[in-house]
Amino acid sequence: MRVTVEVVGEGVHEFDVESASYADLLERVDLSPHEVSVMVDGRPVPEDQPVETDHVTVLRLVQGG
Repeated sequence: MRVTVEVVGEGVHEFDVESASYADLLERVDLSPHEVSVMVDGRPVPEDQPVETDHVTVLRLVQGG
């Protein structure tokens, strides 16, 4: 499945994935689950849940100090 990962304010990435979790997608865009929230259809999803959608939005929760 082809998945579009939109990191709000930073860009859009596309990946072909099979049997991946949302944490796997975060790793591909070099982000930690501790610094972001993964959203599907406007709702947060657990990072360990399998990817079952073709569009994911990632919101950064922590930026510079």
